[in-house]
Amino acid sequence: MKLYKINTANIKKSIVCKNVNSTTINKNIKKSYLPKAGDTAVFRVKEIGKHTRMQTTNGNNRYILPGDLIMATFGNRYATEQLEGYVPTEYHTDYHILGQGGVIGIMESIHDKFELIGPTTLGLVGYVVDETGEVINTKYLNHETPSEYISIRSIPVPKVILSLGTSMDSGKTTSAAFLARGLQQAKKKVAYIKLTGTAYTKDKAMVRDYGAKMSLDFSDFGFPSTYMCSIRELLILYKYLLEKAKSIRPDVIIVEIADGLLQRETAALINSSVFRENVFGALFSATDSMSAISGANMLKDLNFKVIGITGLFTTSPLLVDEVRRQSEHNVLVGEDLMSKEIIDTLEQNIKPGIIENKMAANNGLC
Repeated sequence: MKLYKINTANIKKSIVCKNVNSTTINKNIKKSYLPKAGDTAVFRVKEIGKHTRMQTTNGNNRYILPGDLIMATFGNRYATEQLEGYVPTEYHTDYHILGQGGVIGIMESIHDKFELIGPTTLGLVGYVVDETGEVINTKYLNHETPSEYISIRSIPVPKVILSLGTSMDSGKTTSAAFLARGLQQAKKKVAYIKLTGTAYTKDKAMVRDYGAKMSLDFSDFGFPSTYMCSIRELLILYKYLLEKAKSIRPDVIIVEIADGLLQRETAALINSSVFRENVFGALFSATDSMSAISGANMLKDLNFKVIGITGLFTTSPLLVDEVRRQSEHNVLVGEDLMSKEIIDTLEQNIKPGIIENKMAANNGLC
């Protein structure tokens, strides 16, 4: 088996590969090896489409051009405003950039607004391997790989506030950032976790800049994305993120879940009794008044305490008025969330001690 050394100076290394230190690739297995989510490879850019840049290991977005070499990982993606794609099940001559953070796969569908542009296409040069010749997988790379599930109940954590929404781009991250700012103004220490999505550090950077003392996401444990993960895998990941977040002894942990309530992983999490154990309340972001009310009611039916409805619709005074007239839920605009008085709203809506006393169902697995 012949292996090849690569000159890293000539390769644009994506942020999802930040913990990959190997400079060895295997070109011989590119047609026979079936990749898994997280498997690392070197690709050559063939044609530029939707993605013109790649977020690299220092967080900068670098332009990519035909002929460039990039290091990235295979993964799945679900993005209603962008594209859908999957880890390939066979060798292809063309692969697609699914996410700017370095997620590669085969595109299944794309939003109409990008149909004429199409995806950026790549050719596979070879898989990045370790000293034994094994393909390097970024999941839990340089971290202890979990061998079994440990109940989240074993992790004493502070109040967890969820940031949920109707869909992609409904305002979940902005709402989380505004809340972090308000809690910081109230002299509270905040940690932020983005539990699901596709690797790209913009969201956690925004919440950090608005006041979170620690800002984490799934990519900190090497996940290129969480799409198509099992509920068991998500709960294990969540446990590891909670353990890391609690190291700063925060007063509140804000946990954002990507996409909308009907999306595969989001639906699994909000219906999981284990996941809900540590949740003391939820902010719900929406794009319009009708979805704001229906989504908040859906959460209420699942026995979530809805702290308030917020999101993109709050930029329209008319939509805000519609929700206030037609709904029993609090409407929280940006100024409300960023004010130190938000702590009073939380204290009025959250009853500490109730959730910790609930026992997990199904042996803590779902």
